[in-house]
Amino acid sequence: MESGPAVFAGAVFVLFGAALLIWTAARARHGAPVALGVRPAPAITLATLSGVVFLVLGVWCFGRI
Repeated sequence: MESGPAVFAGAVFVLFGAALLIWTAARARHGAPVALGVRPAPAITLATLSGVVFLVLGVWCFGRI
């Protein structure tokens, strides 16, 4: 009964983290800004770190099932 919310939260975290990492990689590869008004290196670093954190949270949620 309680595994439903964990599956939903895990799926949301994993999908968002993966999408953020793919989007960041695509923007960085084309030389497009990741965040407007921010230097590229900190923006790429923060976006990548956030994507990894969301992926880890999703895996943790799936591990709680």
